[in-house]
Amino acid sequence: MNKSTNNNSPHRKSATTSTAEQSIVPATVYWRFAFVIICISLVFVGIGVRAAYIQVIEPDQLIKQGDNRTKRVREAAAHRGLIIDRNGQELAVSIPVQAIYADPKIIAQKSSLDDVRRWDALAKVLNNDTQALMAKVSNPKRRFVYLQRQVTPAMANYVDELDIPGVYLRDESRRYYPSGEVSAHVIGFTNVDDKGIEGIEYLFNDYLTATPGKRYIRRDGKGRQIEVLKQKAGVKANDLVLTIDQRIQALAYKEIKKALTVYQARSASALVIDVETAEVLAMVNGPSYNPNNRKNTGAYRIRNRVVTDAFEPGSVVKPLAVLSALEFGAISKDDMINTHPGWMRLGGSRVQDGTNHGELDLRGIIQKSSNVGTTKLALSVPKEFLLDTYYNMGLMSDTGMSLLGESDGLFHERSRWSDFELATLSFGYGLSVTTAQIGRMYTTLANGGVNRELSIIKNGVTKEAEQVFSTKHTHAVLDMMESVTLKGGSGKKAAVPGYRVAGKTGTSRKAVAGGYGDNYVNIFAGIAPVSDPQIVVVVLINEPGGDLYHAGQTAAPVFSKIMGGALQLLNVAPDAQKATNVANLTFTQ
Repeated sequence: MNKSTNNNSPHRKSATTSTAEQSIVPATVYWRFAFVIICISLVFVGIGVRAAYIQVIEPDQLIKQGDNRTKRVREAAAHRGLIIDRNGQELAVSIPVQAIYADPKIIAQKSSLDDVRRWDALAKVLNNDTQALMAKVSNPKRRFVYLQRQVTPAMANYVDELDIPGVYLRDESRRYYPSGEVSAHVIGFTNVDDKGIEGIEYLFNDYLTATPGKRYIRRDGKGRQIEVLKQKAGVKANDLVLTIDQRIQALAYKEIKKALTVYQARSASALVIDVETAEVLAMVNGPSYNPNNRKNTGAYRIRNRVVTDAFEPGSVVKPLAVLSALEFGAISKDDMINTHPGWMRLGGSRVQDGTNHGELDLRGIIQKSSNVGTTKLALSVPKEFLLDTYYNMGLMSDTGMSLLGESDGLFHERSRWSDFELATLSFGYGLSVTTAQIGRMYTTLANGGVNRELSIIKNGVTKEAEQVFSTKHTHAVLDMMESVTLKGGSGKKAAVPGYRVAGKTGTSRKAVAGGYGDNYVNIFAGIAPVSDPQIVVVVLINEPGGDLYHAGQTAAPVFSKIMGGALQLLNVAPDAQKATNVANLTFTQ
């Protein structure tokens, strides 16, 4: 009985253990299997969700990445428009050049920097330090680095033969100025990106700039073009025609450059204008600069002094006092003015001439440049009428050319004027004007009192001409001004053989703090031929050195050379009596 009921029997314990093991093992396997199935299901669900998100909700990112690998945009060459003179001579052209650039990522992938010998050769031709050049392209995160812009064809060929992996050439254009320093102040120049930054190049940058055509292509893994997706036509640049006559421009610059040396002047300028159209035929300054190579060029050389620099004009504006008195009817052209004893007192100030000229007619007042005579004429008309004469001549406004940095001059409008202030205004003090404004004033005198804005762009938009003075009185003043270039006049050296020339000298002292210094501005402005005015020329010599400091000694002879040469270049017939007699004698023989 005890044997059959013994629970501690070995056989009984073994059976119990086997049963437990059989019940535990299948449960563990099941949960492991279930876990794997769940994980795999989650992976496939995640992939499905991600695929749906990419394909349906936001597919643009992958499309963009794919396009970045296969799509490319190719731009056609687009050159800047030409600038030409009135006769078609090229003043600014664009020439094809190349730029050297590098792709630092490719350089790193190809281990290009290991070949130091080639980089030494590249640095030498670029006039650069080897280590500095290699450091410039050592960052593989960058994809584009310029090494040098606008290189010569010989340099580009040399770089191409070096065959450095990651260093390439690309096409671009460079501006070239055939006339160099002769027309530099008018034309200006562009920067390395072919954008105008000075002169006409700056003012008409948009007009001269072309829009390149674009071609959208697809390429394969080897970089070969396999498909043209679309093309976009570009916009061709416009050419710009100036009123400048490059023949006269070169002549004027030659004489101005010579004057700088002969008269030891700080600077000099000249302006040549067509009377009928008020078109500028020449505009030059000295010293100038070479727009094709501007290294070490100071800012003072780049400034176009004809339109930017204002000065007190001195006696060059004295004809306005005569014209004002004639227009108002205060005098007639045959009246005499008593300038004795050669000076006069106005309030506490004194106006005087260099010598006592006694009685002078209007011609004599202009010829002798009498301050006393001019003062009496200015004070013979109402103040408002005198001031209007200056305004109507354009001396208080811009010339209409709207060039870069153009000055309107300087004029202090007052509510009350003393007689002495009006007197000084009549002989060119108390106001500042530019060479261009003087040119406009003399063009109005030459054109019978018709005031036109000056222009430097051929067929540009200008305001209509305005009759501001009577033809009768302006012609009378013009005849009086001819005496300045004849015997006894202050501008005899401005005479041009064979032609009747009318003009006026102007010698003014430069203002300094507290008064006037010892430096002078010399001007001669004139018109020829008097019988049929064709050309106005204004010459300014700034701060002449040496013993010659009067306009009749410096500006007048330079004027004669420029005016004479311009008249011949334009085939203007001589009108002087002597020339007529010689012509008749030759014809008779």
